[in-house]
Amino acid sequence: MNILVFAPHADDEILGCGGTIARHAAEGDKVYVCVITRGKPPVYKVSDELLESQPHNRMEEVEASNKCLGIIKTYFLQFPAVMLESVPRYELNKSIVEVINEVKPEIVYIPHYGDMQKDHELSSEAVMVAVRPTGKHIVKKVYSYETLSETEWNIANCKNAFLPDTYVNIEPYLEKKIAAIECHVSQIRSFPHPRSVEAITALAKLRGSVMCCKAAEAFSLIREYRN
Repeated sequence: MNILVFAPHADDEILGCGGTIARHAAEGDKVYVCVITRGKPPVYKVSDELLESQPHNRMEEVEASNKCLGIIKTYFLQFPAVMLESVPRYELNKSIVEVINEVKPEIVYIPHYGDMQKDHELSSEAVMVAVRPTGKHIVKKVYSYETLSETEWNIANCKNAFLPDTYVNIEPYLEKKIAAIECHVSQIRSFPHPRSVEAITALAKLRGSVMCCKAAEAFSLIREYRN
């Protein structure tokens, strides 16, 4: 079975479903990730040459985390981070459709539409356009995932609320999730920041307690198609 995870930024896929990715891989599924944006000038005032020469550049971090989780391939769409609203919608939609048509996933994971970061909202919206059951490939299930420091920090209202209805036991894979996020040296923070190892572990334990297991990841099932 092919699995495709869409991440607005590299590491979102680990924060939201790193343990589930590791579980899919361990169970024989082929997992692919699509990172939609990358930090670019003028917001990120770093040249491409410097980005590639940094000791802990983002590409190296992604490659290392991929090995931890067993990800087959990561697609990089290279749209500008925190400027995704400047990209023509048809370009974003077209790029995502191309990835879906190549991977032909049975299951797709997307960021929660109500996240605070606008890149997350636009990414989830674009993927939902791309997975309409009118194309060459029909996706069987679409789930949304939560992202620490994005999902819980937005304005609390009905539209933005993350309402999980699906829980995946990741107790055997929590260590792999933590190892994968630690590969992202440039992104990890010290506790009590939500993007710390302690906070990530705490959320996994909280979600696990809902189902009386030691660690879990929570999702919202957006669509399921049974033929």
